[in-house]
Amino acid sequence: MDTSVRRNIVVSAVNIRKGGTLTVLRDCLEYLSARADLHVTALVHSRTLCDFPGIDYIELPWSTESWLKRLKCEYITMHDISRRLPPTDLWLSLHDTTPRVKARCQAVYCHTSFPFMKPSLQDWRMDYKIALFSLFTRYAYKWNVQRNRYLIVQQDWMRQGLSRMLGFPEKRIVVAPPSFQATAIEPVPAKRPVFLCVGTPDCHKNYETLFKAAQLLERELGKGAFRVVVTVQGDENRYAQWLRRNWCATDSIDFRGFLSREKLTKAYGEASCLVFPSRTETWGLPISEFLPTGKPMILADLPYAHSTASGAASTAFFPVKDSERLASLMLEVIKGGLESFGPVPVQRIQPPYAAGWDELFHLLLP
Repeated sequence: MDTSVRRNIVVSAVNIRKGGTLTVLRDCLEYLSARADLHVTALVHSRTLCDFPGIDYIELPWSTESWLKRLKCEYITMHDISRRLPPTDLWLSLHDTTPRVKARCQAVYCHTSFPFMKPSLQDWRMDYKIALFSLFTRYAYKWNVQRNRYLIVQQDWMRQGLSRMLGFPEKRIVVAPPSFQATAIEPVPAKRPVFLCVGTPDCHKNYETLFKAAQLLERELGKGAFRVVVTVQGDENRYAQWLRRNWCATDSIDFRGFLSREKLTKAYGEASCLVFPSRTETWGLPISEFLPTGKPMILADLPYAHSTASGAASTAFFPVKDSERLASLMLEVIKGGLESFGPVPVQRIQPPYAAGWDELFHLLLP
């Protein structure tokens, strides 16, 4: 194909190095690498994280050394790069902020839900960086946001929230759920009910509410009536150490630590119920992974959980800090009653909506 007719795209993702955001980056570049009609330049932390053929890479590892360097990269360095590149048809920022660049069209992928979380005093004590990040991202989203033709989010509640927060029209915020391929999970009979909670050892994951509920149930039912398995070891950071120090004497709590994919799949099979108490999530991947089992789930009564659990067969929701309500729902699982559980209505998402990268770039590059 004559490269002179190819449109030029820049994907900036210098702050992405791990987790779900790295999966999004890899999926995006893998899709674009197969598009012969596009010339793609990717600004990344390291090419080794997302190396695909047919893409030009510019590595900017220094941009993650501090917030000041990140700001310099977004608003000075990227502007200089944009002036040196051929005329850019689309500049897609995959990490929340809108850089100051020369491009015919800009769009930004909004990953983090932290702007919607109100930091507590405990957040400041346990990990001040998360508390600061929740405040910083409220302003980071706003800078230059009106330069974008589109914002991209994973769930409809975030579209509505960002529209209110930023004064950005909903009709220009695209809902693009992450691609997800279910893993076959083989059910394993357990001698006693097992509650599984999967997540990183971060303070917004709200393990303490689950642990208080387990403590209440253990006092009522005695030791050995159930187990609570968490993917926290207890020594990872200040928050994890605080959890272990305060609840290590609760016999039912199993500090299992990080689980490999194989071990996690096995844990899903062994679990009687998934508990997901997180105070904020962009998606909540363990919900999606556990949902195909058809087994009960107890989730925080927050918009992200209702959206991710759309179509689930047997789910109950609890106020995010209400350990007594959580304990009563866990008791229903133990006794097999499930009076408070039921199906989650399927959510119908209004356009603009993109089910995959092909549909998304059809919107971004009409």
